[in-house]
Amino acid sequence: MRILLIEDEPEMVSALRAALKRHDMVVDHAGSIVEAEGFVAADSYDAILLDRQLPDGDGLSLVPRLRSAKNTTPVLMLTAKGDTSDKVDGLDMGADDYLAKPFAFEELLARLRALLRRPAPLQSQFIRAGDLVLDVGHREAAIRGEPLSLPRRELLVLEALMRRTGRMVQRETLMEAVFGLDDEIQSNALDTHVSRLRRKLAEAASGVTINGIRGVGYLLRETP
Repeated sequence: MRILLIEDEPEMVSALRAALKRHDMVVDHAGSIVEAEGFVAADSYDAILLDRQLPDGDGLSLVPRLRSAKNTTPVLMLTAKGDTSDKVDGLDMGADDYLAKPFAFEELLARLRALLRRPAPLQSQFIRAGDLVLDVGHREAAIRGEPLSLPRRELLVLEALMRRTGRMVQRETLMEAVFGLDDEIQSNALDTHVSRLRRKLAEAASGVTINGIRGVGYLLRETP
């Protein structure tokens, strides 16, 4: 599950990212409305956690712009504004749910699960690059219709790279996507997963290659 967290309070960001990652969620963080618009334009998400009080305005203003662009990603508002009128405003403007601060993480997780159970016919669960197709919902990869067997962490690496096809993905981003906070990680663990994934994609003539930028990150490209 991939989450976009739009929040500017460092302590809240740190706590939420750690908690969500413990539940196998990949978290991208934006600290402002402008930054969030860049993330939404570049990637797709399973859900958005959106604070109202952001440095460049009311986070709620982002929701109608998403909906007018036919973006149906579920939006859960996180805010200190917990009055009924504030909740009604948020829901009327296109948000899917509203959670007032402070809240228990267990409730946040339950609300996320409820949002993701709702049908979203306009949202594709597939990512394509070259001859490779990744079914995000079922975590299955296939090349020209033939299943490609990959262990969980290689699938997570592949998803993070395919979501940014043609762009470099920093090592830190990949590490966050693949490993939990409590994992004992060897220094070359990420490179080992990428190396195995790269070999399998090449052997299967997938139509994509993975290139490394030493010490910086990796990028996945479609081959001519």
